Amino acid sequence: MSEFRSEKITNHIKELAALFIEREAGPSSMITVTRVLLSPDNKRAKIMISVLPQEKEKAAYGFIRRNLGDLRKYVSKGLKINPIPFLEVEIDEGEKNRQRIDELLIQG
Repeated sequence: MSEFRSEKITNHIKELAALFIEREAGPSSMITVTRVLLSPDNKRAKIMISVLPQEKEKAAYGFIRRNLGDLRKYVSKGLKINPIPFLEVEIDEGEKNRQRIDELLIQG
């Protein structure tokens, strides 16, 4: 499969996941889809998220895990490929580390 097609699928899954989360999640935290990692065979997609405030991270992660079936249905309606990748979700530790570095740099 071409690299261009995989990148296009990845970007589309990221957009659809972000729209679903925005629509379904409550206003108590800000959940951001930072990136999507697609397996080489396009059968698995790992959605990486970042949550602010950090105290709400566990609750937001649990919310998305509970709603993965609905998220997959939403993605399947917007993504016109077959089969739809199996979706997983993880907290983006790399993004958390980047934010911490930014905080340290600001503090001087």
